Amino acid sequence: MRIAVPKEEAGERRVAMTPPVTRRLIDSGHSVVVEAGLGEAAGFPDSAYVEAGAEVSPTPCEGAELILVVGPPTPERAAHVPEDAALVGLLNPFASGELINLLTERRITAFAMEAIPRTTLAQGMDALSSQASAAGYQAVLLAAAESPRIFPMMITAAGTIPPVKVLVLGAGVAGLQAIATARRLGAVVSAYDIRPQVKEQIESLGARFIAAPVDESVAAASGYAKEVSDDTQRRQQAALAGSVADSDVVITTAQIPGRPAPLLISREMVEQMGPGSIIVDVAAPTGGNCELTRPDEAVDHRGVRILGPTDLAGRVAMDASQMYARNLAAFIGRITDDNAELSCDFDDEIVFGACITHDGEITHPVTRRSMGTTPAAATTPEDEEES
Repeated sequence: MRIAVPKEEAGERRVAMTPPVTRRLIDSGHSVVVEAGLGEAAGFPDSAYVEAGAEVSPTPCEGAELILVVGPPTPERAAHVPEDAALVGLLNPFASGELINLLTERRITAFAMEAIPRTTLAQGMDALSSQASAAGYQAVLLAAAESPRIFPMMITAAGTIPPVKVLVLGAGVAGLQAIATARRLGAVVSAYDIRPQVKEQIESLGARFIAAPVDESVAAASGYAKEVSDDTQRRQQAALAGSVADSDVVITTAQIPGRPAPLLISREMVEQMGPGSIIVDVAAPTGGNCELTRPDEAVDHRGVRILGPTDLAGRVAMDASQMYARNLAAFIGRITDDNAELSCDFDDEIVFGACITHDGEITHPVTRRSMGTTPAAATTPEDEEES
């Protein structure tokens, strides 16, 4: 199968394929063509791809059967994907209506890596987790760089400097990585997640679990978080207000695929924080967990600095790309046969769960609903769980 890897949109430093994984795919019987200059921002020169056996071309998508991307291509770039080919990437299908319509019209089979079910069987393909690990790590480094305080306790000739107090809201992959990173830097860390089952994971990393509202039902069968009621959100904010006010750094990571990020920190809560405090909102791409978050902006509010970066994983592009390319290679193994030809088994829950468009139709239930092509009455509990 001919696999093409075009350049990403401006500002995206990660790449969908790295030289080591390119070699693995070629050894498996595929041919790989990458766009010239593909990996420069991530530290992968064209020569490394050539050494791995890839072809370098200014027009990689011509004649390709499978196209790999990191983020969703613009409709203009998607128009270069051959009709009836397959496209795989983090496509943001719940908010990319124009792109989804174009893919449907061109009968392109599109797979969204963020829609892969979070099961043990699909663990090696879980791109959301791999990229969240990078984002959680980078969020703490960003906070440390922006904070006017030193993270670890220091005993100096001028006296003892107490450690920074870090609060992590959300203990998914990004949150747990943020906890671990803050602990490595010497901070005193506390954390909260509405799922009571993660208490043990938080404490195993040396952080304190905050007593606040918990709910056993918020994890969907697919492994992704689900929305909670407005009343639960209000109770969360009331219970967390004291911990937020007492923290020097807050890292927020709570996100729900296909939905706006839940509001965990209100303006009033920010105003109770001390001057020089930092909030890094990892959920900024989906609206943010803080009321004052602005994507890709730094907001200063009464001495508190709220950061809303949307490129955290891209700031460690080399390793983030290595992980993502491995995720893609594992998924490619799922959608190809023994002859290295595209062969999609839609009875496979992983393949079906990740498929957004196929044969001129939108196949993913949540995407159909977000596009307004499925009446509300026609949605099912199973559809809701996929969010």
